[in-house]
Amino acid sequence: MQFRYAFAASPEGLVVLDVTDLEAPRRGALVPFDEARRVYVARTYAYVAAGSRGLAIVDVENPEEPRIDRVFDAEGRLADVRDVVVASTNASLYAYVANGVHGLAVVQLTSPERTPGYLGFSPRPDPELIALYPTKAPAVALSKGLDRDRAVDESGHQVAVFNRIGARPFTREEMERLFLRDGEIYRVSDEPEGETP
Repeated sequence: MQFRYAFAASPEGLVVLDVTDLEAPRRGALVPFDEARRVYVARTYAYVAAGSRGLAIVDVENPEEPRIDRVFDAEGRLADVRDVVVASTNASLYAYVANGVHGLAVVQLTSPERTPGYLGFSPRPDPELIALYPTKAPAVALSKGLDRDRAVDESGHQVAVFNRIGARPFTREEMERLFLRDGEIYRVSDEPEGETP
């Protein structure tokens, strides 16, 4: 779940739910996949464990109109993708993939050498398979990785550091202050001209 939207893997594919009102979620967009087994959302991309198709990367910058950015199967080596988690290490973003009977796979999503704007808020992934590890039994699930450890503003200046004493995720009430005004969805266009919230 990210702010007003929840993302779910279903037998139909990737389903987006509007959860602005947690008591009455609304079904939204669908990105069809025959084998959507798990989804992991990181900033403006959803990573879908798409079974025999591999790893699907879906642009969810506009959650009401998600679109497939690319489907990556590493030339057939990602052929039984059952789970995916995304994590950061230093200046790169990685997808850790439970590749079923093929074991564990590591896909580098961004890198300083290959990804323009890799230090930005949500650079476009440029996947490259960098490691395969056979497992004794099919790899079917993964635990959560370490998300990016800092938030930055558009100029690249650090505005918050997580995983430090006192740092924590937003509560639901704090998140709602970012998108609700008087119980209604807030839009910048609702402000009188020349005024800012």
